[in-house]
Order: sequence, then structure tokens, then C-alpha cells
Amino acid sequence: MTLVEIGIPAVRARRPSLDGRPDTPYLLDRFGRVARDLRVSITEKCSLRCTYCMPEEGLPEIPRHELLTPDEIVRLVALAVRELGVREVRFTGGEPLMRRDLEQIIAGCHQRVPEIPLAMTTNGVGLEHRAHALAAAGLHRVNVSLDTVDRAGFAKLTRRDRLDSTLAGIRAARAAGLAPVKVNAVLMRETLSGAPDLLRWCLDAGCELRFIEEMPLDADHEWARANMVTAAELLDVLGAHFDLTATDRGDPSAPAEKWLVDGGPAAVGIIATVTRKFCDTCDRTRLTADGMLRSCLFSDEEFDLRQPLRSGAGDDELATIWRGAMWNKWAGHGIDAEDFVPPERTMGAIGG
Repeated sequence: MTLVEIGIPAVRARRPSLDGRPDTPYLLDRFGRVARDLRVSITEKCSLRCTYCMPEEGLPEIPRHELLTPDEIVRLVALAVRELGVREVRFTGGEPLMRRDLEQIIAGCHQRVPEIPLAMTTNGVGLEHRAHALAAAGLHRVNVSLDTVDRAGFAKLTRRDRLDSTLAGIRAARAAGLAPVKVNAVLMRETLSGAPDLLRWCLDAGCELRFIEEMPLDADHEWARANMVTAAELLDVLGAHFDLTATDRGDPSAPAEKWLVDGGPAAVGIIATVTRKFCDTCDRTRLTADGMLRSCLFSDEEFDLRQPLRSGAGDDELATIWRGAMWNKWAGHGIDAEDFVPPERTMGAIGG
């Protein structure tokens, strides 16, 4: 199996074109969208092997010298906030807890942009040992990936028997004040019947649950539109156990549709990436662990920031590359198109 086949593209895109772009500092694209939400992947390594994300053997290791250093990550996050209008920053992986210098990264970013809330998406494995240190470093909140509270189902889906560690991580995050704690659950056929139990657990634990439609970003390339669980199916299953009332999404760029549970105030969200796509309001920009800019989860266009960064480029040059990358963002992922081709990078190699 080649690097490309399991998620690390071998070819990078050329410098982006700025033809026709208005003179604005923000991350504007040709369709009028402005990216204000930055996702920063900091590693390709993960402690789990979820079937919808990772191959069983894990992703090929990115050579250490190709990973962005803490100082480089801090510089790029500060640039995005100060010069490009980014207002939300989330650290992803792989699994960000796999980096021993995570606290250093968080502390550096918090020092440079203290006004920006810093968030992290994690599987929670090991979080119980680091939640307080991460909060002290400046982390504000976490999203924890948890698809089922059935131990056997968890072990089958993640290929690891670590449910207890994930649940302990969630409890530790709440105790450390990383609020709100949100739980992300990918909709899978084998765990659909347990969705009501997961929602009950989250309600009891004081967590906000969001279900996510499975996307064609798995390393094994087994995703099929006809086999995926849709938001409509989930609502039927949950509706048999709870009284669900549709509510206003609020922020139009927020991906989750929300339903009050049994009259509220608790709610459950559904991110219907495939069947109710929200590409026309997408406000995200992405930085991979090896320093590549991506304007969309499903695009294979990547623009290199690492090379100019390490060659002495100033902030103005780096900002110009970033603006160009987003100016060339496409209209949407096109999953329902007959000629749709999944991206080379899998979810684990892009960052959630």
C-alpha cells in the first residue's frame, strides 16, 4: 500500500492564483464565503483505529522534520488571527493527545492570541491525565469522539478496547472546566440501534451530543452512499424514544441542526454533511500537520506553507499564499455527483 492510498498525497498544488480577488485582508473565496474557523491538525498518529477514519495499521508516519514545530504552529495561528480574520481555532489530529508538546502548543497560542477561544477534538484516550494541564495552558473546550457506549461495539468500531479511558477523559474535561464538552458520534449502521443509549448517557453526563453523517474519508475506501446512515434515519430511531423539537440553528455557518430533547433545555445536534450539505455557508480553513493549506475536506488541492515558512518568508508572503488558497476554494464537495472522487487524504490525515 502506498502513501497516497492511505492518505498522504505525494503531489502538492502550485502557488494559488489571486486573479480577480478583491483587496481585502480576510479569507474570502469566489462565492462570497469568508473563512473564520481554523482547523489545525498537529499529528497523523492516533491511539484508536476507527473504521471510518484510519486503516487498521495506522497512517504512515510523517517524518519528524516535516511536522510543524510548536513555534511554527503558534506563528501561523497568530498570523491567521491577526492578519486574516480567523476567530475560532481548533486543534485536531490524528489524535492531538499523541503529541507530548501539546500543552506547549496551546500555551504559545493562548499567549499570542488570548482573545481567541482554543478548542480541541480528541478521542479522549489519556485526557484524564492531561485535562487540568491543558486547561491551565489556555485550552477552553473539547469535542470528544464517542460513537457508542456499548463496550463491545466501541472495541469493534475503534479496533481498541478503550471505552473506559474515553469516558474517564470526558469526566476529567468537565472537572477541569473545559466547557461545554461536546460529544461527536459518527453515524454507522452497526451502532445506530444504540444511538438512544448514547443520547441518554450524554444527557446524564451533561454533554452536548452531535451525530455526524459518515463521509467518504475512510482509509479502506468502503464508504458507499447507499449504505450510509442518514440524518432522517437517525431521527426516526431517536424519535421512538424521545420527543424531538426542531430548533433554530442560530449561526448560519454552524454545521449542526439542533432538536430539543423532551422539551429542552438539552438538545441533540445532527451534522448532515452528505444529505443536507452546508457547503454554501462553510467558513473553515485547514492546516495539516505537515504545513499544507486545504480549503475543503474533499479537495486534493494543497498549498505549501511549510517550505516558505522555513525559507524565511515574512508574514505578508505567508498571508498572501493563505488568501490565495481560500480564494480558489470550490463551491462544494459534490458527493452526490456521479463523477465524485474521494480525496487522497483520509480524515485522519486531514484533521477533523
